[in-house]
Amino acid sequence: MTDTIIATLDGQLHRADEPLLRPDDLGVLRGDGVFETTLAVDGIPRDLTEHLERLTTSAKLLDFDVPAELAWRPAIDAVLKAWKGAEGGSEMTLRLMATRGAEAGGEPTTLVIGSDVAAATLQQRAGVRVRVLQRGFAGPDVAAMPWLLPGAKTLSYAVNMAAVRHAKSCGDDDVMFVGTDGLMLEGPTSTLILAEGDTLSTPRRDGILDGITVRRLFAAAEQAGWRTAYGDIAPERLLSADGAFVASSVRMLSPIVAVDGTARAVSERTGELQELLRRDPA
Repeated sequence: MTDTIIATLDGQLHRADEPLLRPDDLGVLRGDGVFETTLAVDGIPRDLTEHLERLTTSAKLLDFDVPAELAWRPAIDAVLKAWKGAEGGSEMTLRLMATRGAEAGGEPTTLVIGSDVAAATLQQRAGVRVRVLQRGFAGPDVAAMPWLLPGAKTLSYAVNMAAVRHAKSCGDDDVMFVGTDGLMLEGPTSTLILAEGDTLSTPRRDGILDGITVRRLFAAAEQAGWRTAYGDIAPERLLSADGAFVASSVRMLSPIVAVDGTARAVSERTGELQELLRRDPA
């Protein structure tokens, strides 16, 4: 295991136990900030530009600005170099974080963090048991309420983590949320994908995060002859589809092996899709 590596945007490395956040930082007090997480493989972060663009978009939805992409590069490069120098593994979880900053005002707090891919994440790449839980709203409804920050990846993850803990108390690994209209939304840290015949489907993006991993897979799958679709997905399709998956930047593409305690088969084309996702974009 490699120690967590942290850098500020000037490229300076800091110990994991070194204080870097003020007690009155709004990211601490209110979860008022944004973040992105991606996978770095052999020292190369996947879809980095897309993650930085989404970080900027999320911050704008919260009405504050984060530094431009080039300003993040010294910190990212420092973390990647230190990871290799510390003989880290071939894969690393790379996090980009920005808070609104101190309550009294000033510049945002920005950090880049590198760490081992969690053991549970590695294990879940082989299969995930999901619990379908009510989200309390429908996607189109929340999309019309920008103050609820639909589509923003914020630090306010207490509800999402509570949902995962509930799923684990039921013997499952993760959650897929369903809206009050009976249609599937997303997971706390992932996106839903179904394989039916030669078509890959994912929920409409109304009121949910635009999944970078989904976009990457869909682009590669289309080149390989698959059809792709964003549309309405009823919960029963999680069991009836040829294949069902959770997709995320670090976990990649994990087959769903059970839904609410009911086992489901792993698609014979799972390996094909996982390989498509791992390919470098054309």
